[in-house]
Amino acid sequence: MKDLAEFVKSRRKQLGMTQEAFAQKAGVALTVIRKIEQGKENLSLSKVNQVLIMFGHVLAPINAKDATRNR
Repeated sequence: MKDLAEFVKSRRKQLGMTQEAFAQKAGVALTVIRKIEQGKENLSLSKVNQVLIMFGHVLAPINAKDATRNR
């Protein structure tokens, strides 16, 4: 989850947005953004995708071998 947290936080900061402003623009509660950026593991996939869509991304299954190869 750390990679997701770092991705969302860095991209949000690149946009120059506060967590509050970003949550509003993404249409999710502020707690959703905070949980994602804190690397929490108990997240709603639909909410995570709602946030990622802001950057043109979504969560999707990938082959585990490919995931470890890219690290």
